[in-house]
Amino acid sequence: MYGAPQLPPDFVSLPHANPDAPKGGSITLANTGSFDSLNPYIQKGNVPWQLRFLTHESLMGRNRGEPFALYGLLAESIEVPDDRSWVSFTLRPEARFSDGNPVTVEDVIWSYETLGTQGHGRYASLWTQIESIEQTGPRSLRINFGATENRELALLAGMRPILQKAQWEGKDFSDAQLADIPVGSGPYVVSDYEAARNVVLTRNPDYWGADLSFMRGTFNFDEITIDFYGDGDVVFEAFKAGEVSAVREFNAEKWASQYSFPRVESGDVIKTEIKHQKPSGITGFVMNTRRAPFDDWRVREALITAFNFEYINDTLTGGAQPRITSYFSNSPLAMEPGPAKGRVAELLAPFNGKLLPGVMEGYALPVSDGTLRNRKGLRRALGLMEDAGWTTQDGKLRNADGEAMAFSILLDQSSTQNRAIADLYMQALTQMGIDVTMDLVDGAQFTARTGTFDFDMTYHRRAMSLSPGNEQKFYWGSEAADLDGTPNLMGAKDPAIDAMVTQMLTATTREDSIAATRALDRLLISGRYVVPFWQFTTGRIAHVSQMRHPEVIPIYGDGPDWMPQFWWWQD
Repeated sequence: MYGAPQLPPDFVSLPHANPDAPKGGSITLANTGSFDSLNPYIQKGNVPWQLRFLTHESLMGRNRGEPFALYGLLAESIEVPDDRSWVSFTLRPEARFSDGNPVTVEDVIWSYETLGTQGHGRYASLWTQIESIEQTGPRSLRINFGATENRELALLAGMRPILQKAQWEGKDFSDAQLADIPVGSGPYVVSDYEAARNVVLTRNPDYWGADLSFMRGTFNFDEITIDFYGDGDVVFEAFKAGEVSAVREFNAEKWASQYSFPRVESGDVIKTEIKHQKPSGITGFVMNTRRAPFDDWRVREALITAFNFEYINDTLTGGAQPRITSYFSNSPLAMEPGPAKGRVAELLAPFNGKLLPGVMEGYALPVSDGTLRNRKGLRRALGLMEDAGWTTQDGKLRNADGEAMAFSILLDQSSTQNRAIADLYMQALTQMGIDVTMDLVDGAQFTARTGTFDFDMTYHRRAMSLSPGNEQKFYWGSEAADLDGTPNLMGAKDPAIDAMVTQMLTATTREDSIAATRALDRLLISGRYVVPFWQFTTGRIAHVSQMRHPEVIPIYGDGPDWMPQFWWWQD
């Protein structure tokens, strides 16, 4: 995106891969909930999240230690002009799908159009920005964007998964059934599955890209089984019993107090901590601003104030987890405290007078006194509610028409920690006179309801990268607010947010990109859309001792694809 890539053309392997890693071993990972689809590229169904990282590939791939840079994967060469108005790719002649058929230009063009028109909503935005796509040679194609200032489109075009056109002849791609497993070119294939219980992925011994520098030392396990469990507590017990090979622990207090069972003491299980430099993203209870009373920022501020973070954090994590204070906490992209200044202030200036309090002058999350009662915090919350027209009448918060404030918190029933957080939060809300209930559903219903914005308040987790770009439109752009399946759960519709995303995409220097991101961060956190929880600055993975990882840790740390991609088995 800016300047030259870090790695030279003749690099041996990615810096955080072990080129000498042995191949072999079988591991079992655990997911909570269930699944009813093995097609991660359509809107329909609940899919094991790991599949996108293991079974399919794109024209280019990421170096996890380098933001805003891609390297050739299915494509052996890439050509792009200075104005980024088009990008041309030439496919590697050896690229093959898992069934042995070559990856062709026809497959690529079909994949882009099909994903953009029938696939998951995450793929729609790029397709609308493609002016034309055409074959220019036996193994080459060109994607034209026309007159655009969006400099990231060429990179985005290199990251779309490529599927096999022939597999879907005469079939409805958008209505794929469980048995319709998309054929990919990735290192693993789905070799077995039992609906709602487990999926088995086997490393393809004939994988076409095994000798590529980009792939050397990666995807080393012969077999990866994904078992499904009712909730996290059952997963933990299965891990202790040796039925699961590795777990990620997000609770620092549990990590410190409950990981001293016999298999840890004997050395059969290793506790690994991995620091990272990636942004916190946002984790918390998101409010659906499409519905009253969440369309009033004062109500949202009151509900954030009523969330007794200091007490909840101390109770559930031993106070070990720092709070998320911005959407890009823990990174250079996070907004700076205090009033907006410099380039950030310049970018926001055209919207002055239309911005919520806190954007220009600075916004900080309310801090409780750490006690269970949190009287000062609740008094402030009630004051904000009164400003918004909600007063206490007969022990209930009511509006001018006498209607009581009532809403539900939608949660996946398998998440015991989120339920514990909601329990403590609801105690404070009830004290304020709000009729609040917990709406527990299974994983499939949770996915369906959040995908159609059928909730008042719900749990929301949105990870962020060090190279934010077009995906930000999908996360909280105005157009995404009414598009089912987007992560814009809060329903944000703010011209200033849209403008900052555009600034990010048209920036020609890293400095301008950072300024636009910091300005966007101010708008998001001051929008009071989410009641933020804690952030995870350290990855905590407990695993069997035979599982090893490279010494070089990328800046993104232990991302979701890091373990199956870069770890290996060593007896």
